[in-house]
Amino acid sequence: MVGDGGRAPSGPRELGRSGVRVPPLGLGCAPLGNLYEPVPEERARDTVRAAFDTGLTYMDTAPHYGVGLSEERLGRVLAGRERASYTLSTKVGRRLRPRAPGEPVQADGFADTPDRVREWDFTRDGIRATLESSLERLGVDALDIVYVHDPEDHIREVYETGFAALAELKREKLVRAIGFGMNHSDLLARFVADFDVDVVLCAGRWTLLDRTAHDDLLPVCERRGTAVVVGGVYNSGLLADPAPGARYDYRQAPPELLARAQRLAEVCAEYGVPLRAAALRFPFGHPAVAAAVVGCATPAEVRDNAELFTHDIPDELWQALVARGLLDEDIPLPVPTPEE
Repeated sequence: MVGDGGRAPSGPRELGRSGVRVPPLGLGCAPLGNLYEPVPEERARDTVRAAFDTGLTYMDTAPHYGVGLSEERLGRVLAGRERASYTLSTKVGRRLRPRAPGEPVQADGFADTPDRVREWDFTRDGIRATLESSLERLGVDALDIVYVHDPEDHIREVYETGFAALAELKREKLVRAIGFGMNHSDLLARFVADFDVDVVLCAGRWTLLDRTAHDDLLPVCERRGTAVVVGGVYNSGLLADPAPGARYDYRQAPPELLARAQRLAEVCAEYGVPLRAAALRFPFGHPAVAAAVVGCATPAEVRDNAELFTHDIPDELWQALVARGLLDEDIPLPVPTPEE
């Protein structure tokens, strides 16, 4: 399915052949785990409530996010809500345990987190234990989607035990859809080719600034019928606000990318479109893309993203970006095809 020419994609989309359906825009819950800075408890809860109010009812979390804090906070808001009213994904690969006395705190970009540490574990028992702990923190008895999280340094374990363990959980109906979540699109493409993958979460590799997934991942997903959820549409913030000092891939953006992002913003402004609105809409030009998830730390950010996603974007903007060399000519654009 291609873009609607000005209008945002609407209605739930199915992930492969799994039967799981998600709205086109979802909530990334890493900020609920105190990513970069503490988020007060009530603000975290209000952020999730705002997601329900604005239709961002696909919610993606992970044990990694605040060593379980994100899952715990999300679970406190989900309690009592009708299970069919939201779609929920978490991840396996990092198993949590209590921090031993004198053991260093594992920050990994998160602040003021529970007294736990992460351990890589792709064994059958480790993945089952990781999922059971996630179910307890989230307060649910099954997950819609589970991704193998960031396995780029554990490829052998994925092939030997990791994916088979996840597939077993799917057969047991503890999980409805399974896949991989990472920012290495080449490895995602390899996994999609080799395994029966329902969905992948690809972060930062299919954006206005990075076409990598177009060249390796998206073609194999389209061929295999694997759905793509896009994360990192703002490339860690550069496409949200291309000001000096902005982050790109979790570190300060290099000057050439900062300049390109600023040019993108200038062209968007000519057409009355905020850069963030274009960044949110761009991934949907490819038919394999089912949804995008955006991280939000406040209710205002949730509402802002929801509003930006519905912003009318003229087809001429995309053509202008191509004409000015800011998008390559072979990139699929979120505009109607001739047969529509």
